[in-house]
Amino acid sequence: MDVAARVTSKGQVTVPKAVRDALGIETGDEVVFRVDGNRAVLARTPDFLGLAGTVKVPAAKRNAVWDDVLRAARVTRAQPRE
Repeated sequence: MDVAARVTSKGQVTVPKAVRDALGIETGDEVVFRVDGNRAVLARTPDFLGLAGTVKVPAAKRNAVWDDVLRAARVTRAQPRE
């Protein structure tokens, strides 16, 4: 399905009803734009709470303090890549 929309002077685009219906997008839903080359793909974001329990977490990493998890991720990301 190809559906056109116009960008406003504020950089806004109304997602056409046919696209909203096809993706099941409703008022208040969040969407994500993924840029791939000269294209952008729009997708409805999943309900992240609905994903709870679907990812296996190693026993050693369960019940971690969230602040510690974030701190460790930031330290890892700050390290130079080789």
